[in-house]
Amino acid sequence: MNDELALPPELAVRITALYRRMEKAYDLVARQLDFSCAGCPDNCCDSYFLHHTMIEWAWLRQGLRELPPARQQIIRERAAAYRREADKRLATGRQPAVMCPLNEEGRCILYAHRLMICRLHGVPSSLSFPNGRVQRFPGCFRCQELVTGRKGVPTVERASLLRELAALEGELAAGQGWAPAERPKVKKTIAEMILAACPPGKPG
Repeated sequence: MNDELALPPELAVRITALYRRMEKAYDLVARQLDFSCAGCPDNCCDSYFLHHTMIEWAWLRQGLRELPPARQQIIRERAAAYRREADKRLATGRQPAVMCPLNEEGRCILYAHRLMICRLHGVPSSLSFPNGRVQRFPGCFRCQELVTGRKGVPTVERASLLRELAALEGELAAGQGWAPAERPKVKKTIAEMILAACPPGKPG
């Protein structure tokens, strides 16, 4: 058994297609709002995000393995520093605001492998539940300033995107031999995903 889960090629193709749809949804709302990150004094890569799927963990690790070994080592060292600083702030009840270890000179060095929340954060979005409840995400501070007082603000609806991501996660888990109750629970920062190998499934 390998010591790290590798994303099957067919799932890599499908999650890439899903990410493209996320980007199109984001770009549509950004255009409607005339919103851009250009010239922003802040950088959203210091936001504290937790990620919850094996498939995105495996996707990120795949991108990491494509980098030269020396570059990987530098990233792992930055990830370890990130985790130390984030843990220190969490221990004192503060929300971590630490730059992502994948950020270099203001840009993600694994841009093609960035995760769902990294792709959707910024513009307003919503998540509609089957019971009719709607959870709203206002977007970054700059976008919130832009839409203040505006009626009929367009949003990215996350529900269908999350359902598709969950379906891909289920296929990955089934292919690894995990029953639904056996699926590993994921709750990790990008730094933690960098430092830990994505665990493979049961031996065949």
